[in-house]
Amino acid sequence: MTKLTLGSYPHMLGFEQLERLLERTAKSSEGYPPFNIEQTSDHSYRITLAVAGFAERDLSITVEDRQLVIRGRQREDGETRVFLHRGIAARQFQRSFVLADGVEVGEAMIENGLLHVDLTLSRPETVVQTIQIKKG
Repeated sequence: MTKLTLGSYPHMLGFEQLERLLERTAKSSEGYPPFNIEQTSDHSYRITLAVAGFAERDLSITVEDRQLVIRGRQREDGETRVFLHRGIAARQFQRSFVLADGVEVGEAMIENGLLHVDLTLSRPETVVQTIQIKKG
């Protein structure tokens, strides 16, 4: 069986990077922490992650190669605690979101155990370019 790629279509030139982004996104399908993505206007979005138990200093948000990467790692308090039952997850995580061209990461805030990251989409103006044909 042959794997179909975007390069298999002769009218779709230069989309190889999009194919790599889709493959990379498909690999990062872990379910922790849970998140929502909502459209807040025609040109803005909000990603909300449930990060109960994580302090501001335990979280980092970066943009790497057109990917929004949110990482969480809880620090140990240094005190020895004895748990009779530990049902609250205290594990580290990494969530990645592929960003399209023109998507900018805005502000991030944490409230009531939820981390909100705002995104805006800037629409580029349509450019019409005429190419001159030279006689050979």
